[in-house]
Amino acid sequence: MIKHFMILSSSYSEGRRIAMHYIVNKQMNTEQLIKEVKTIKDACGETVSISTHYLETDSYSWHSIIEKDSFFEDVRVVDTLDTFIKLISADRILKGIDIAKYILANRFCTHLELEKLVYMCYADYLCATYKKLFEDKIYAFKYGPAVESVYEEYKGMKDIEEGMAVDAHLDKGYAKMPAKSRILFAEDGISKLSHIDATLRKYGSFSAAELVNITHVAGGPWSSVDKECMYAEIPDSVILEKHFKEDELV
Repeated sequence: MIKHFMILSSSYSEGRRIAMHYIVNKQMNTEQLIKEVKTIKDACGETVSISTHYLETDSYSWHSIIEKDSFFEDVRVVDTLDTFIKLISADRILKGIDIAKYILANRFCTHLELEKLVYMCYADYLCATYKKLFEDKIYAFKYGPAVESVYEEYKGMKDIEEGMAVDAHLDKGYAKMPAKSRILFAEDGISKLSHIDATLRKYGSFSAAELVNITHVAGGPWSSVDKECMYAEIPDSVILEKHFKEDELV
């Protein structure tokens, strides 16, 4: 019998499960397999979501594994450990749009409300943990902070200040569980989701106008950058120093 060892994870960018497939023999023994798992955890973090599986078939082929256990059907076998790690690592980093989709899966928003809520999630998390919630740049626009990927996604929408509901993405199946799972899969996902939920409980009932007033507070991050400069960025250092001003209005 042929002994197979598999390391499985999920790739959100590809929308499917991925696997490393090994034949257990003298060249790839238990010690080597443990090293492969350790390499993945060293690169992606101890909390990375992977699982290991062992199966015996009468063939070296992946097809024989599927025939033996349909659990492995529709799994993409990755050629190299480096590619496997790159696919997982890409999903361990969040973008602002991931937070936006989670918010939209829970409630309707105007574009303006969405921008402010995503920003507040970032600012709260940064000030609580001194870590980034996501990798986007945050800009000081006319109506307050705007998050790079969220703005790019919705910039074609009109009259956002008058309460245009952003409901199109809900119709595309951005249900609550996939959006939640995307955040949980990221590095420190449980902590990030907990902070996001806390921020939404704190700010979620405010109208777009009220959120704009909060982010426009004198001495706050938005008011502390040079808005005469096109696409002025609000850096983390300013958020860390001045976000408390926004919090004082809640």
